[in-house]
Amino acid sequence: MSKKWWIPLCLLLFTLSGCLYPEERKTQNRVPYQDQITAVQEAVESFQKDTGVLPIKTKEADTDIYQKYLIDFNKLVPKYMQEPPGNAFEKGGTFQYVLIDVETKPTVRLADLVLTDKVQDIQVALNIYMAENDYPPFKKIEAQGRHTLDFKKLGFKEDPYVTSPFTGKKLPLMVNGDAKIFIDYRKDLNAAITSYQDELDKHEDIRHLLAVHSFFVPVYSVPYTVENNKPIFLIK
Repeated sequence: MSKKWWIPLCLLLFTLSGCLYPEERKTQNRVPYQDQITAVQEAVESFQKDTGVLPIKTKEADTDIYQKYLIDFNKLVPKYMQEPPGNAFEKGGTFQYVLIDVETKPTVRLADLVLTDKVQDIQVALNIYMAENDYPPFKKIEAQGRHTLDFKKLGFKEDPYVTSPFTGKKLPLMVNGDAKIFIDYRKDLNAAITSYQDELDKHEDIRHLLAVHSFFVPVYSVPYTVENNKPIFLIK
């Protein structure tokens, strides 16, 4: 596709991106109910007991661990549960139900699609910019392959952010070495490190602290570790 056509197409997608969800998805089914998560957990366990496998959708091998194991409700309904939860994407909600710890103790968690929408909007803006430029508009190097961006060059009046499902804090967005937008969860991990000191040595990648101790997974994240009791990017 030539640049002449690529840019108008991207602009159209960027304009429409806020309309991808019907209005009710923006205002309803935004609550992570414990009983709904428990119901899905029980259905997953029953399915695995009966079949020996997990009710998940096939994803690419390089998919991030926290977005890789999407629950396939077509495998659970109607035998193991009557219907997907009302807050699930499949029912018009803004959560995707996913599994963590699939090798040891498959556990149900939620991926917040509101964050996904925001990241994808910014990714489209970055792709438009890079259709005419060789590199993203880097602002500061935080670590190898971890950069902040000059968002004004992407057309934003202010630096965009997402609201953390873990702490409610405003989280910044960054770009990796492959020009992919990601969410920087260091603010959330600061709190997690303080709260769960005794668990820091259980996992090299401390994102696990966020997923284990909440209903959510850190979507569009990168690995982190601890240095001097602070979260830093884990670069391998």
